Amino acid sequence: MADTPVPLILKPHSKDLGGGFVVRRTLPAVQRQAVGPFIFFDHFGPITAQPTDNHDVRPHPHIGLATVTYLFEGAMMHRDSTGVVQRIEPGAVNWMTAGRGIVHSERTPDDLRGVTRRSHGLQLWAALPVEHEEDTPSFSHTAAADIPAVNLPGVRVRVLIGSAFGVTSPTPTLSPTVYIDLALEAGASLDVPDAAEERALYAVDQPFHLDGHEVPAQAMVVIPAGAMPRLSAATAARVVMIGGAPLGHRHMWWNFVSSRKERIAQAAADWEAQRLGHVVGETEFIPAPALRA
Repeated sequence: MADTPVPLILKPHSKDLGGGFVVRRTLPAVQRQAVGPFIFFDHFGPITAQPTDNHDVRPHPHIGLATVTYLFEGAMMHRDSTGVVQRIEPGAVNWMTAGRGIVHSERTPDDLRGVTRRSHGLQLWAALPVEHEEDTPSFSHTAAADIPAVNLPGVRVRVLIGSAFGVTSPTPTLSPTVYIDLALEAGASLDVPDAAEERALYAVDQPFHLDGHEVPAQAMVVIPAGAMPRLSAATAARVVMIGGAPLGHRHMWWNFVSSRKERIAQAAADWEAQRLGHVVGETEFIPAPALRA
């Protein structure tokens, strides 16, 4: 509607993860550190990797967060210091709780090495509630077939995490969290449910409108608390909604997140001393950047 307030729109910046693998990073932003528990939002691809390209993510550590990986295209092989080896494919939800410390790698599966391949997906970090920041690390894989789906007029809904549209995802979480994949046909619209205390919508591939305000492709719009705005798309569009209960400010440095600044320094020292764990079969070590006081 023309008289509705102009919403907060967050636009990403590009970040090169190495080897020419560039992602769009929308959270954290200057205007907003988090939406619900989500404090990190990376969108990679769609990209066609050539046979000689190496986009492997070598072993690296995390504390105080959960990584959430969701693919639209491609595949990756996850390995972590708890002993989990899991192939990640489109439509599945992969939630890794770092807790007090975990090390993991994400590499191209052997059957896709040396061939032309596609890659497209989202990787998010969710902060952990203070009482769970030092939990035992763990990994949860929810297969694509186990994600509940709802068919609405012109919209295919997949509830990846949390509850909405009358269904609940089996993906386990540690605080109220929602993550929803919406595939809209051209001309489709729906009222965005008030499914969480904080919510935002991200335009994966095409622009959309929210109560008449245009949201550009690959931008995020923050939804006012309690509002149920009308989402519409002139062309077929992929949109994701994220949100949940806010957890308060977090300190973030490199791959570490904590409610306590001194915990970050301890994690950096633990990583340099290789006390955060090891991934079986991995020998590479990435030194942490210099920690500024």
